[in-house]
Amino acid sequence: MKGIILAGGTGSRVYPSTKTISKQLLPVYDKPTIYYPLTTLIKLGITDVMIITNARSYGNLISLFNQSTGQENAKPYLGINFTFRVQLQPKGIAEALIIAEEWQGEDDVCLILGDNIFTGIENPNIEYGASVVSYRVSNPSDYGVINLGENGEILSLEEKPDTPQSYNAVTGIYFYDDTAGKRARALVPSERGELEITDLNKSYLDSRDLQHYSLDSNYAWFDTGNPDEMFAASMYVKSIQDRTNSMIGCIEGESWKQGNITEEQFKQIVKKMPDCSYKTSVAMSYFFG
Repeated sequence: MKGIILAGGTGSRVYPSTKTISKQLLPVYDKPTIYYPLTTLIKLGITDVMIITNARSYGNLISLFNQSTGQENAKPYLGINFTFRVQLQPKGIAEALIIAEEWQGEDDVCLILGDNIFTGIENPNIEYGASVVSYRVSNPSDYGVINLGENGEILSLEEKPDTPQSYNAVTGIYFYDDTAGKRARALVPSERGELEITDLNKSYLDSRDLQHYSLDSNYAWFDTGNPDEMFAASMYVKSIQDRTNSMIGCIEGESWKQGNITEEQFKQIVKKMPDCSYKTSVAMSYFFG
């Protein structure tokens, strides 16, 4: 399975913080927001990752992940093969599957939004064409909503409904087979001119190729698209890290735990970090925790 992180958009909901930098590079407590979805992909065993971003953030993201401009996959960083693509305009989440179609090839793919933070995500072992993950929320009208039957079967999907049929929000992580790009190209843009991810999921639902599971309430999901959620996520990360002496969203540590890099490589990466609280936390969590 390959992974896609969609890190485009204008970040208008967190303006003016995004006036000079993409929201995926803004910090959630002690690390850039994009570290968290990348960590989720690493935990799923994914080592081929495409990051789709806007033109303004392209160079910053290449630099963040120690890549050489114009040399895709030149040297795997953290044992991960990165590929970068530019989304010229924010034309909807589903467009990511079109941009990545050739790169995806015949592989399954996990698409995750670059401002979403998860704990507890599992590989769904896709039996159908696609899988979505839901989480119970108090404000379902702000999200895509999934309505389930008594036996857990999917009855309907709605995009930000005024009158939601349930409190189950579809989170920002999706698993697709190799027909995702073809299906996305067949979509009709919505009234706001975007290819909606809900419409793509409906395509799988209509052909009976969509499965679903709920993220247990013991785990967390944050959609950090606004200042309140960014603050809440930061407080959550700080609280858990302080209480458990473990890291959330540490791409270096998780790469080592997954066997993508050796212990010696991990130690060298940490050694090269400047003196900062992040370096101290990594050392305490993985070497002395």
